[in-house]
Amino acid sequence: MARTGDRARTAAAPALAGLDFALDRASPVPLYYQLARQLEAAIEHGVLTPGDLLGNEVDLSVRLGLSRPTVRQAIQSLVDKGLLVRRRGVGTQVVHSQVRRPLELSSLYDDLEAAGQGPTTQVVRNEVVAAPCDVAAALGVPEGGEVTVLERLRRTHGQPVALLCNYLPATLLDLDSARLESTGLYRMLRGAGLTLHSARQTVGARAATAQEAARLDEAAGAALLTMQRTAYDDTGRAVEYGRHLYRASRYTFDFQLLVRA
Repeated sequence: MARTGDRARTAAAPALAGLDFALDRASPVPLYYQLARQLEAAIEHGVLTPGDLLGNEVDLSVRLGLSRPTVRQAIQSLVDKGLLVRRRGVGTQVVHSQVRRPLELSSLYDDLEAAGQGPTTQVVRNEVVAAPCDVAAALGVPEGGEVTVLERLRRTHGQPVALLCNYLPATLLDLDSARLESTGLYRMLRGAGLTLHSARQTVGARAATAQEAARLDEAAGAALLTMQRTAYDDTGRAVEYGRHLYRASRYTFDFQLLVRA
């Protein structure tokens, strides 16, 4: 049995064999919540990965020295968040970790890579088109002028997380599809000597169309987060305008709010 300051170590489940759980019985924080938060942290940091089996509740309660209702409550809280799933005859399995992204001027690829999420990219479209009026206004180019449009599907741990549509001035740089599938757009911009300085961004939400749902492995009408962003370089020139869609089941934005003096 785990006591204050002790660590309960699993001994048999392969996915949990290398994990230590610090369960403080003297703490006012419920044991189920302590266990849930530590399991969630392990999933978020890639220690537990999609497909890992945690075993059933009886095994977990024995291995962790906790009551079965306590383990059941911890597991259910992560099932409700979409991080775990119960499979009959198999036990509890990791599904995926939810991406939590700070609102700052950074690329999704860089943020996912830094978080150990194993990002991959599929370029769906990469071509020069005539700028629609909203794109022209955002980039400060004539309506109908040439812009490059990129459409990419971003995955983490093999699961789709975002559909990205970006527009850039056609003469800005050569956007090779092979490079875009191995690195991030902002990294390519920096490599071309462009210094990103600021951005204007709007976050919203809407329901997925049938086509969007199929690409993102969601049900039609599922909730999607939306983001529109115009990024500027250090001379004030607009260099990128993006319209992105994110799976609300797998993606959140983090805000830090400050009191204005």
